[in-house]
Amino acid sequence: MGIRDIIEGKKQWRAHTARVKALPPDYQIVYKEIQKYLFKVGPVDLLEGDLLSGILDFFEEGAAAGKGVLELLGDDVAAFCDDLIKDSRTYADIYQESINKKSGTADK
Repeated sequence: MGIRDIIEGKKQWRAHTARVKALPPDYQIVYKEIQKYLFKVGPVDLLEGDLLSGILDFFEEGAAAGKGVLELLGDDVAAFCDDLIKDSRTYADIYQESINKKSGTADK
């Protein structure tokens, strides 16, 4: 990864952040909580993929349609997040595998 890649990545992240700040306040709050959740337990390739951008696109469409954020996601935001990453390898999976190996319960 060269300096140009780093600079380009920062530009893209700043543009992404500006889009989040343009959302209505309730959307911003929920988006930031989803982002926190996904950074904590989310897919290993979160930053390489376009999951966050896809969520942001979805939120922008919902806000433009005049819908409330919970109308889009439902009342259980964590379940919404879990459904998004259900088929992805997560940091939680890696942690669980490391625990299993340490305790000797790993598959042989």
